[in-house]
Amino acid sequence: KASYLLTDRRWFGIQRETSFTKSKNTMKWSASVSMFAVVCSVARVAAFTPSAALITRTTRASSSSSSSFLAQSAFRGSSSFSRMKQRWMATVVPETAEEEDVMIELPTNDSDEELLRIRHSSAHVMAMAVQKIFPEAQVTIGPWIENGFYYDFYFPATKNPETGETIEARKLSESDLKQIKKEMDKIISKGYPITREEISREEAERRIKEINEPFKLEILEGLKEPITVYHIGDEWWDLCAGPHVESTDKIPKKALALQSVAGAYWRGDEKREMLQRIYATAWKDPDQLKQYKRLLEEAKKRDHRMLGKKLDLFSIQEDAGGGLVFWHPKGSKVRKLIEDFWKDAHEDGGYDVVYTPHIANLNLWKTSGHFDFYRSDMFDQMNVENEQYQIKPMNCPFHCLMYKDELRSYRDLPIRWAELGTVYRYERSGTLHGLMRVRGFTQDDAHIYCLPEQLESEIVGVLDLTEKILSRFGFNKYDIMLSTRPEKSVGSDAIWEAATVALEGALKAKGWSYGVDEGGGAFYGPKIDVKIRDAIGRQWQCSTVQCDFNLPERFGLEYVSAEGSRERPIMVHRAIFGSMERFFGILTENCAGDFPLWLAPTQLKLLPVTDAVQGYCQEIAKKAKKAGIRIEVDRGNERLAKQIRNAEQERVPIMAVVGMKEMETGKLAIRSRKLGDMGSYTVDDLLEELSRCSADAVELTKMGEVVEVAASEE
Repeated sequence: KASYLLTDRRWFGIQRETSFTKSKNTMKWSASVSMFAVVCSVARVAAFTPSAALITRTTRASSSSSSSFLAQSAFRGSSSFSRMKQRWMATVVPETAEEEDVMIELPTNDSDEELLRIRHSSAHVMAMAVQKIFPEAQVTIGPWIENGFYYDFYFPATKNPETGETIEARKLSESDLKQIKKEMDKIISKGYPITREEISREEAERRIKEINEPFKLEILEGLKEPITVYHIGDEWWDLCAGPHVESTDKIPKKALALQSVAGAYWRGDEKREMLQRIYATAWKDPDQLKQYKRLLEEAKKRDHRMLGKKLDLFSIQEDAGGGLVFWHPKGSKVRKLIEDFWKDAHEDGGYDVVYTPHIANLNLWKTSGHFDFYRSDMFDQMNVENEQYQIKPMNCPFHCLMYKDELRSYRDLPIRWAELGTVYRYERSGTLHGLMRVRGFTQDDAHIYCLPEQLESEIVGVLDLTEKILSRFGFNKYDIMLSTRPEKSVGSDAIWEAATVALEGALKAKGWSYGVDEGGGAFYGPKIDVKIRDAIGRQWQCSTVQCDFNLPERFGLEYVSAEGSRERPIMVHRAIFGSMERFFGILTENCAGDFPLWLAPTQLKLLPVTDAVQGYCQEIAKKAKKAGIRIEVDRGNERLAKQIRNAEQERVPIMAVVGMKEMETGKLAIRSRKLGDMGSYTVDDLLEELSRCSADAVELTKMGEVVEVAASEE
């Protein structure tokens, strides 16, 4: 038998020492106190391995024994407890099948047509349920979305049939959602057939008027023939192109959940009716729903808005206006590191970094076409000496002017210009969301002007650079879509064909699998979109590569060919992050605010045990800053345990306890947030290792050894 002693009261909520005894031949355990059952249920910890037979929490440490304290102390943040458990403890209580959290990869609408059908049919069933419960409700649209579906309803004011009194429009509540779900379950259980019918436009109009659905009349106006409707038995129908499941009982009701109610203007126009949108999620089986709910809970813990405030990275100051980001010192440090790496990678890749103004004469935006096509997304103009100026919503027209500044030869091409250009777009207040949807943001823009025969190799270069930059931040899984020519487009058939072939050729050269969105390209050229996957499997649209046949024509861009003729260059728009703000939000959520060593706003924090070592700490800090290490010195006005806890909560990757012994020996007791206690090292050795790890974007494990740790890993 072997006995192991635990005395850390904070870990287990026990106010006395607890002794565990392990039998040699069984996995059963006994405890000397009745709290043992609670301990097992909370921590699922049975014993320490023999190499860590005793870990105690010291209530007070003297300055002369701070290294010993660090080695013995249980660092108390919940994340460090998790790591210590993995490193030092053996789980001996068998998990039951019900207790296991098996991570399953969730299907998507793109990868699973059955799932898409379930979601689409569920939207119809929900609309039917709402109208059964609330007959006054009028339906609008109910599409499937990434993780489920929604349906928009209009609730008009009604009159009391007895008194004639006006009853205010209904506002859906949480209890209403429960009632709607119960009605949906009934509809699903009845197994109504879901059938398709083609009808004439006139017949569709007659039926819609008969049931008084004015929004459906507007939808009908925009539909092309044939007009199709889908019926749920003989009970309910809707205009729809499909697809659907065969009958309502094909919808797994235990894999379906109504989530929330939100407001939405009809067709996004604030001058139109305010609708009530019910969001829901639907999956193929209850296990998938359970997994999705776990991911939602994890996403809440990683919310960049919460972490931004908690870690003092950024803020949105409503007194200054919504959607405008204020970068605090710590967030600014991380942003600068991202920008510096971005610039260096582009310069290494043959780009020139440029800067352009924030405003321009309105005529520029008329020439580019932005004023005609994107006016609703632009801020109002300002009058400057009787001329109209526009704050820029895009960077590309500025680069076109720079290209046009002189006559180019085919020998000058390709030209690659990159800019971290801040742009401003009008977003309605209801659409603003942390860093993900803002009114002022910095695009990591680049434009390439090249010859037709250079296009494929330039796209390969863009994809190489995209992979290099994204992988640096821990993003190595991509979902890629090639979008081709839409019905309305500019440019000849020949140039569209050549550009599409070039994009396909570049993707094949990279060996990347991709989907094709037929007709999904921009009107000015085909494009490649790259979605990244984060640590909990969510997809984020970041990188895009777009050919443009429109702006070279509008701005009259030319080059002199080898034959002496004037020709149009092909222009390529390209972004890797999309915007600095949005990427920063994605990155923060990906690593849950626990930035890798090379990106951490504070890489090393010194924890002085006594005021007598404050001067020594400042000397170390000065030396570290010269070496390029981002360092902080704790004020030292808290107990050492509190200093440690504060550093853990601030997500500082490396901590060093400094007492009289450390000052005398010139060594520091090192603690890694990710790996725990690392022993004592000289100041010079530590700074050298940190500099090397930071430069190579790797994590410190022990002296002389490094390991690559992606931004998404704990």
